[in-house]
Formats: sequence, C-alpha cells, structure tokens
Amino acid sequence: MEQYTAKQLTEILQGEDAGMNLRTVRYYTQIGVIPPLELVGNKRVYTDNHLHYFRAILTLARSGETLAGIQKQLDRLSIEEVIRIGEKLPLYQADRMLKHDTYVISEDIILSLSSRTAPELRSKIINAVTRLAEGEDQA
Repeated sequence: MEQYTAKQLTEILQGEDAGMNLRTVRYYTQIGVIPPLELVGNKRVYTDNHLHYFRAILTLARSGETLAGIQKQLDRLSIEEVIRIGEKLPLYQADRMLKHDTYVISEDIILSLSSRTAPELRSKIINAVTRLAEGEDQA
C-alpha cells in the first residue's frame, strides 16, 4: 500500500478535480470525514485507502450530497463500497461528459452515451429508456 503526504495526495486528487486543494484535504482529515491517518514510524501518512475515500467524497459531492450526509454514508460503508463509489468519479467530470452524446428523454431524464457505443445498441437504449419514462413497461 502506497503512502502519501498531504501534499502528494492533493497533487493526485487535483488531477481528478482541479478544485481540490491542500486546505480541503487537511480540513476533511481534521473533521474526520476520512479515517484516521496511518502511523508509520513517527509520522502520520495517507494511504491508498484515504485516496479512495477522497474520490468517494468528490463523487458524492458532485451528485448533490452535503458533507454531513457524505460523512454519515461513508461511516457505514466497507472499503470495497467506498472504492466502488470513487470509481464513479469520472462520470461526474464535466470534460468527460462533453465528449459523450447527450439525449434528452424528458425534463427529468438525460442520457449520456459514449460516442463509441454502437449505433444499434444506442438506439435500443434510447428506445428502452423512453418507453420506461413514458410508463409503457409498467405492469
């Protein structure tokens, strides 16, 4: 498992979210949104697990969760569940979304599909979601 200083961790996170800064990393650490730092020798360090927590925090924040809500949610999750949430971060990155084709199904439903999606599959997905939105598939 890798070990990081707060500055190193911040640099990694800034590559994924330009808004992340050292002050935010230290604040989240101080208020306990992430697990306590690991003690290695006489120094406290961040590990890969902390990186996963920060990615999950960024993902949940971008999906509209409050910091208090995020903390409550993360407190009850296993590290595997935290990792799964963090893996969704790219879905919330605006630059990535702009590279996708967007389809408005209704005012509440917007699909974003990769341009690599095969046209036949794209059509099936759009039609299926449209039918669901219109309530045609309700039993």
